[in-house]
Amino acid sequence: MTSTDVRKDAEDSGPSGYAAARLRLLTEGVRSGPPRRAALAELTDEWLTGLFTAAAEGLPGLRGVSLVAVGGYGRGELSPRSDLDLLLLHDGSDSAAVAALADRLWYPVWDLGLALDHSVRTQSEARKVSGEDLKVQLGLLDARHLAGDLGLTAGLRTSVLADWRNQAPKRLPELQELCAERAERQGELQYLLEPDLKEARGGLRDATALRAVAASWLADAPREGLTEARRRLLDVRDALHLATGRATDRLALQEQDQVAAELGLLDADTLLRQVYEAARVVSYASDVTWREVGRVLRSRAVRPRLRAMLGGGKPVAERSPLAEGVVEQDGEVVLARAARPDRDPVLPLRAAAAAAQAGLPLSLHAVRRMAAAARPLPTPWPAEAREQLVTLLGSGSPTIEVWEALEAEGLITHFLPDWERVRCRPQRNAVHIWTVDRHLIETAVRASEFTRRVSRPDLLLVSALLHDIGKGWPGDHSVAGEIIAKDVAARIGFDRADVAVLATLVRHHLLLVDTATRRDLEDPATVRSVADAVGTQSTLELLHALTESDALATGPAAWSTWRGSLVADLVKRVAAVLAGDAPEEPEAAAPTAEQERLAIEAFRTGGPVLSLRAQTESPADAATEEPSASPPAEPEPLGVELLIAVPDQPGVLPAVAGVLAMHRLTVRTAELRALDLPDGVEGAVLLLDWRVAAEYGSLPQAARLRADLVRALDGSLDIAGRLAERDAAYPRRRGVVAPAARVTVHPAASRLATVIEVRAQDAPGLLHRLGRALEDAGVRVRSMHVSTLGSNAVDAFYVTNRKGAPLPGDEASSVARKLEEMLRA
Repeated sequence: MTSTDVRKDAEDSGPSGYAAARLRLLTEGVRSGPPRRAALAELTDEWLTGLFTAAAEGLPGLRGVSLVAVGGYGRGELSPRSDLDLLLLHDGSDSAAVAALADRLWYPVWDLGLALDHSVRTQSEARKVSGEDLKVQLGLLDARHLAGDLGLTAGLRTSVLADWRNQAPKRLPELQELCAERAERQGELQYLLEPDLKEARGGLRDATALRAVAASWLADAPREGLTEARRRLLDVRDALHLATGRATDRLALQEQDQVAAELGLLDADTLLRQVYEAARVVSYASDVTWREVGRVLRSRAVRPRLRAMLGGGKPVAERSPLAEGVVEQDGEVVLARAARPDRDPVLPLRAAAAAAQAGLPLSLHAVRRMAAAARPLPTPWPAEAREQLVTLLGSGSPTIEVWEALEAEGLITHFLPDWERVRCRPQRNAVHIWTVDRHLIETAVRASEFTRRVSRPDLLLVSALLHDIGKGWPGDHSVAGEIIAKDVAARIGFDRADVAVLATLVRHHLLLVDTATRRDLEDPATVRSVADAVGTQSTLELLHALTESDALATGPAAWSTWRGSLVADLVKRVAAVLAGDAPEEPEAAAPTAEQERLAIEAFRTGGPVLSLRAQTESPADAATEEPSASPPAEPEPLGVELLIAVPDQPGVLPAVAGVLAMHRLTVRTAELRALDLPDGVEGAVLLLDWRVAAEYGSLPQAARLRADLVRALDGSLDIAGRLAERDAAYPRRRGVVAPAARVTVHPAASRLATVIEVRAQDAPGLLHRLGRALEDAGVRVRSMHVSTLGSNAVDAFYVTNRKGAPLPGDEASSVARKLEEMLRA
């Protein structure tokens, strides 16, 4: 049936002809989607035009009247059960005739049982009401002439658009608040099992709001994918109206199979996934657009004052460095002018981690630029890429917005191809409140709160990201997920032992809660089976944190004090089974020839000597680099291997750490130990073997590092003052709210020293502050083992008193308290 056939039927017998044609169109007519909506609007236009013409002919002398479609009908988006939004516009010259005309228009519509939203106004009345009622104004933005005085309609459209643009600085914040209130009431379309296609966040109302923002000329929504997302939501609403025979926008569970069949989709899950994908596009476009609106309005408010201060010159936005190739500008994270995304495959992860740590959104332009130039990472990933991913995952709630920005431009599946199977995947379980992919990110956010409870926060965060990755595959998702997790963990650069731990965590992420709530914990066999599955104390520690993170990220019904106590009891019992002798201080490897050379040189000169070597890529990375049609780019330095030897003396640790912080070098791993000199030579040399990375900029010269270290050791360089001056030069960012630092004493971990372990948020100068605090406490650092895992520092210090003996228990506890107080200051 063609649209021409529909029009001929409509012309046959007035309302009855229109009703028959409408029925044929919806049941046998042109294909669904935009063609059917356009045909339905055209059919309705012709019918209403006919009604208007016939009614006007019966009212001789009637002039200055037009019939106008507004709202959804004005846009030509008529679903099967849509309201007809109509305005009878007149010039006010003959109110009685206009009232009679309205009766002759509205009653035939009601007689057919069609929903009608109508009004009768002059142009001045329409403008007045729209100025008072934002919803009316939004509807008039889509005004479309149907019949009567075309000039009258055109005048209204022109004046309404002018009013909207003039009032935009006031009305757009109102519109944003309206959208936020609606989202609070209705929830997010992309996660709901029974979503409201129109009112929920990311639905048709938000898509219409984006059109209104564009009409203001203040900002525009990112257009890629937006038209298609809107079309998909309208198609689903059409099918829902036909399936239910009602004017409803709520996609109830019992109707989803029928709606999916109406659209030719495989099943209800496929339907929901398409709805979620469309909603995600609209939600992301809304976030970007409202940020742009806020920036424009702030700029307008500040510009006159700035121009006066600058003598009429154009203000320049301040750019503050965040990481290599990444800066903050005007409340967003953008790329530095010198950034080369086509030559820096780690840049998207570095930018994302920096944005999440600073609590700032990623600029749309930056994300698109990085997506367009994205290069595959080598397999396995370089260490920096893995560290940046862990930092991103450990940044708390800001991770979500940054992750969604990467997701919107395809960068997540670029780095993690297995993500595609869980993206927008619904979970038909009343306990779950998120889709699979969002649940995984929520679990990582929850896990970031527990990073002080575990010795390997990087493994906790990555296991949180991967624990349900098997839900995109048939069968038991834990079994499938274990296989995927092994592959992903190896690909992103974890060693064999860490890969095994991650696989165990994914395979058994439900083990603790299932056992604690369904088995007899008094039965030794129950506890032994869990111990056998887990294997080690450290894995048990990780699994306990993952279990709680997973439950908290599922929904309020998945975790309770009772469940938590049962799981904690089980963990305590399993830990007792796994307990063995406490580990001794790690045996130091024999010094290398390079280390011995530096030690002898330090003893001979009586001052520090160092060796500095830049690392670009590991041999494994080079061997697995994918071939490229273009010449290879010059490798970018990934870090520095730094060896320092210095005669044993007080203050070495804070001095070295402070100098590195001054040069903006981030400590990734660090070891300090005393190296005995050859027989017959009195004294000792401290050997520091560290791996550091430049925050941004070029690597420092070894001679400059040594010169500053000499000054730091003799007291002529005020490191604390220099670091304080630098911090004061940059405004404080809100950033992430990190879990509180945790300092623990392990009295049985070594016979030769007291082990004090610090777990804290990594920050510039952290190791310098810790070293100073230990010096001030009057203890001597015999050795230390420092690691930075993403944004988490996990540092173990083997300390003694000045006589070289382990600290008494009360003294060790006092030192630990002082360290915690310093970290919280």
